Amino acid sequence: MKTVKFIIVALLAITLGMNSFAQMTDHSKMNMSGTKTENKMDMASTKTETIKVWGKCESCQERIEKAAKTDGVSKASWDKDSKLLTLTYDPSKVKSDDIQKKIAAVGHDTEKLKADDRAYAKLPGCCQYERKK
Repeated sequence: MKTVKFIIVALLAITLGMNSFAQMTDHSKMNMSGTKTENKMDMASTKTETIKVWGKCESCQERIEKAAKTDGVSKASWDKDSKLLTLTYDPSKVKSDDIQKKIAAVGHDTEKLKADDRAYAKLPGCCQYERKK
């Protein structure tokens, strides 16, 4: 009987001890200045766009996504099968044409811009695709 009482007391102590640590966050250091309206405005200031970008492999994917992730771009994801780059960016900070210029500068053609022949020639052999005319 003493063992059962001891186990019950121990479980009770553990339970109460765990509850006392549940609210140990210092809320005074949290940024509570944003309102729901401001957060909605932040979401409204981003744009998602899909752009055709030519490439062939995972190396192309890394190069394209790296070139696309400039200031103002929060997400850049290129699919090698569909050749589509999905961008999420802030149009007040960067334009789609500027992003496409950076991609073309590393050797990949986009739907609007053709990469410079010298930039294309610098691509590894596995990344050289059949170019549009």
